[in-house]
Amino acid sequence: MAKLTYENAKNILKKHTTEEHLLIHAAAVSAAMGAMAEHFAADREYWRAIGYLHDVDYEKFPDEHCRHVRELLAGEDVDEEDIKAIISHGYGLVTEEVEPTTDIEKSLFAVDELTGIVHAYALMRPEKMEGMAVKSLKKKFKDKKFAAGCKRDVILQGAERLNLPIETLMECCIKGMTEHAAELGL
Repeated sequence: MAKLTYENAKNILKKHTTEEHLLIHAAAVSAAMGAMAEHFAADREYWRAIGYLHDVDYEKFPDEHCRHVRELLAGEDVDEEDIKAIISHGYGLVTEEVEPTTDIEKSLFAVDELTGIVHAYALMRPEKMEGMAVKSLKKKFKDKKFAAGCKRDVILQGAERLNLPIETLMECCIKGMTEHAAELGL
């Protein structure tokens, strides 16, 4: 089986996701995962592909998220390792099936929620992603009322699993999303 590519991930997701906000979220997580891959000196395109496809079952099965990944990816030439990485981002939240243990899995677990905070913060800034600083993002992160739907405990747990300071995680997210700001409408 060939390694999942970003182009394949985009084509697969289009079959299962039509809501614009979910496609933008997929692109944001993909962008953050690219920066995380750089941090870990890993395959950037592959990590971006996993990030892009991470919510493949969300639109069709929002109440059973991560439990239908295998069935939706059956026949798509997606490797079991890739499926496992995708499912792992829901560990302890919507499934206990796959605990994130590898750098790619732990990164996906950590950045999924963090991209929501970065995105919300960018939307309220006149300059959007341009010049966003970790220090100012951290202030927004500490404000529990800001982007209240984003689970800060999951982000902190993800940083801990990666053995990274939260600032490093934020820096990667900002970097990745800034590089793809136009695609994200930011």
